[in-house]
Amino acid sequence: GADQELVTQFDGTTIEKLGLLKMDFLGLRNLDVIDKAVELVPGLDISTIPLDDKKTYAMLARGESIGVFQFEGSGMREALRSIKPTVFDDLIAIGALYRPGPMAYIPVYARRKNGKEPVTYPDERLKAITAPTYGICIYQEQYMEIAKHIAGFSPAEADDLRKAIGKKIHSLMASLKSKFLEGCAASGTAAGVAQQLWADMEQAQDYSFNKSHAACYALISYRTAWLRANHPREYMAALISSVMNTKDKVPFYVAACAELGIEVLPPDVNESQVDFAVVEGKIRFGLNAVKNVGEATCRAIVAAREEGGPFASIWDFTERVDPSVANKRSLESLVSCGALDSTRASRQGMLHVLEDALSYGQKQQQDRLLGQASIFDLGEEPAASARHHATIPDGEFEKSELLRLEKESLGLYVSEHPLSAIRDQLRRRTDCTLAELERRREGETVLAGGIVAGVRTTMTKKGEPMAFVQLEDVTGSVEIVVFNSTYAAARELLVEDAVLTVKGRIDHKQQGETKLIALEVTAFEATPERREVRLKVDGRIAPAGLIRELGTVVEQFPGEALVYVDVVTSYGEKKLELGDHHRVNPVPDFFAEVRSLLGAAAVQ
Repeated sequence: GADQELVTQFDGTTIEKLGLLKMDFLGLRNLDVIDKAVELVPGLDISTIPLDDKKTYAMLARGESIGVFQFEGSGMREALRSIKPTVFDDLIAIGALYRPGPMAYIPVYARRKNGKEPVTYPDERLKAITAPTYGICIYQEQYMEIAKHIAGFSPAEADDLRKAIGKKIHSLMASLKSKFLEGCAASGTAAGVAQQLWADMEQAQDYSFNKSHAACYALISYRTAWLRANHPREYMAALISSVMNTKDKVPFYVAACAELGIEVLPPDVNESQVDFAVVEGKIRFGLNAVKNVGEATCRAIVAAREEGGPFASIWDFTERVDPSVANKRSLESLVSCGALDSTRASRQGMLHVLEDALSYGQKQQQDRLLGQASIFDLGEEPAASARHHATIPDGEFEKSELLRLEKESLGLYVSEHPLSAIRDQLRRRTDCTLAELERRREGETVLAGGIVAGVRTTMTKKGEPMAFVQLEDVTGSVEIVVFNSTYAAARELLVEDAVLTVKGRIDHKQQGETKLIALEVTAFEATPERREVRLKVDGRIAPAGLIRELGTVVEQFPGEALVYVDVVTSYGEKKLELGDHHRVNPVPDFFAEVRSLLGAAAVQ
């Protein structure tokens, strides 16, 4: 037709060879999260925030980066704790280093930044180029500067080198080798240094990052970190809203809120907005988080509340919100998750009268459309018509049923999780939360734990029994695959509501879904809360000042538990007590810091 457009396609390499400009546009959900958080903080201009905020860097140095762009994976949090960033350049470097290849330089960067290892330069001219990264060549721009200042490359030739490194064009790289080595010789560079520089450049083909790209990413990381550190409620509300369509992310970030000391409240037709919002210092679930409740329904509920005030009862709700929008399925879900609890009726009672309430609401809507009114609406008493509603029964469901309905309608537990009482113990006795499994390496062996939400048994092609177990913790869920070799010993444990720890192997083979192949299944038994923390250090190989560093970590987590350190020396084992002034709160983040400093075997 006349309005049709002619579209042609060429691959990026061809476009460049034709001399045309090729541009990559990257869409990031995090940009929307930042915008949403800024909307929730009156008067905030994110473009003017300082890049030297001490509160932000202190938070990142502790590895508290759940929800921060680029930095929320367990490995990245470990890198943050190791490097302890203090300036924006550190964030650029961490983003560029945390990838296959340069990851090996993270410990070196950390030691040099924190004064534990001297920074050396094989050629003094490298100091001007690599001093900002502690003598480590991280970025493509640094290799370009080396090529220009040490090998005598022109800017165009240096850019060819960058292209060869960045695009992994091995043939172009090979063609530049002799020119580079000859240029180094002409500038008086020692042959061994020149060969090492070229070897580094060849190795960089597999991983090197350009600083301009890393800096843009780091700016987004910093802004999300700044919001998390300075406006945590608004930021987490925006973050959770952004992942509403990702079933495993919502419980993960809700759990993160609990660790930040932020209370997350269930949906409420009298307080909730369409999306998650901050209400009186707490995060209130958005109405769009409720299953079977579409955005049109959410907007109709908010509009009716803004026009006529809070809803007094389920009858009031159905009268004021168009039943064609808030239908039976959506109202059942709203009642089940507790969104009408503020009307002070029981959920069981409201479900009992739900159909009558819907019929009443439909009748009221029809009467209004026809211009009619009940004779009771003509009297002096505004609430007279309420006397004709059926009484809502007072009886309520058992707590377990209330939680089941809540999870069924929201996809997660909000008011209380069955694991809440043993959450910290479970974290201390496992390697990772279930939400972290997707970021672990293929084939890695981990120890995870949670409550059994479902079990499905079947037979293999060989006729052997096996099971698929849905395991949940406060952060998310995962499917555990229990093959016959493990099933025989674990069969009695695989029942709903059982709390288990599972040693298993990460399996990412099914695209978009991580599974855990069970190697060993054990019943989890809670123990009384620990009143002391015992750590072990091998003094024969420990660096000087390690106990002082441990004391610094302890001071970041003040609490009531005494800390004892068993130090192995050449003369036997000595026990140290850090004393009353160094009591600690034994939370998971404390143990993560200790493992980072002393090693995994240090925690007893």
